[in-house]
Amino acid sequence: MAFSSSLASTALVLLLLNLSFSIDKLAAKHGYTSTHHHRHHSRSSLVTNPRLHQAYLALQAWKHVIYSDPYNFTSNWVGPSVCNYTGVYCTPFPNNTKIQVVAGIDLNHGAIAGFLPNELGLLSDLAILHLNSNRFCGVLPLTLPNLTLLSELDLSNNRFVGPFPYVVLSLPSLQYLDLRYNEFEGPLPPQLFNKNLDAIFVNNNRFTSIIPSNLGTSTASVVVFANNNFGGCLPPSIANFANTLEELLLINTNLSGCLPPEVGYLYKLRVLDVSSNKLVGPIPYSIAGLAHLEQLNFGHNMMTGNVPVGVCVLPNLANFTYSYNFFCEEEGICSNLTAKGTVFDDRRNCLPEKPLQRSKKECDAVLDHPVNCFEHHCGDLY
Repeated sequence: MAFSSSLASTALVLLLLNLSFSIDKLAAKHGYTSTHHHRHHSRSSLVTNPRLHQAYLALQAWKHVIYSDPYNFTSNWVGPSVCNYTGVYCTPFPNNTKIQVVAGIDLNHGAIAGFLPNELGLLSDLAILHLNSNRFCGVLPLTLPNLTLLSELDLSNNRFVGPFPYVVLSLPSLQYLDLRYNEFEGPLPPQLFNKNLDAIFVNNNRFTSIIPSNLGTSTASVVVFANNNFGGCLPPSIANFANTLEELLLINTNLSGCLPPEVGYLYKLRVLDVSSNKLVGPIPYSIAGLAHLEQLNFGHNMMTGNVPVGVCVLPNLANFTYSYNFFCEEEGICSNLTAKGTVFDDRRNCLPEKPLQRSKKECDAVLDHPVNCFEHHCGDLY
């Protein structure tokens, strides 16, 4: 998928060197890995630099609650020269370039076990915190809102638990939020979508309830909800994402009801994946207006009706999957998208004269009870 293949390395060093604590738009939407950064400071500078002293206290407190560090990321976290610590990146303070501050921490892929102490709130100059692929556990410290400059928070692939960490909603500069592959549970707070975030990753947790009805009030370009247990319908407010959203992934989220036609208003959309849900009804014809769409996946639902030619002729469509549904007709070129150069999968539908389709008995059981999306509310469909 596009969101996973986009997890490429970016030039963290350039980002930090140009950092003025009013972060511009994210350099990349999907992640960063560690890069080397030249550090300029001395032990004596710490004595006259209270900002580095606070960072020293925070990092020492953090090291004391780390109980496993198999790759020795924190083995050189010794002494007051914090800008020499592995994974710690310093830049000049914008109001006084002779003063160094800790602006970034990147411990990605360290397999470090421990938790985040309250002293983390002392890192008030921090703009980037990347902790992807470790074994940090517990809950997030309540002091986190002290990081008023924090733009990117990546806590993915750890062992954090509890309800959605409301503390992240108090980070005023946050643009990139990645909570995927943890053990958070319960509902998503509507306040999440009132923040000016560019990327929201909450996939592969244990979130439940429904997708909040104010979904589209955010400014995100990437939203990934996959592999949770939300249930309910995709709210029509998704249309409010029209000016920003490029990737929407709702794979295996227990969605039901019809796909709202408002999805077709997302004119910047490049990736739409609603596979492995309980969606019913037809493909909204409004999707035929998504000229930038590259990947479209309706697979493993209970959708019916025709596969509209307007969708099949989208100019940038490279991969179209609608297998394991109950579609009964492919209009025009839809029956052979290979001729257009589009990879497609139409298996296990009710398409006459096509191989690998469902049995007549399976098809009749569904097609004899058509769904009228205009007459049914989400809760009435089951």
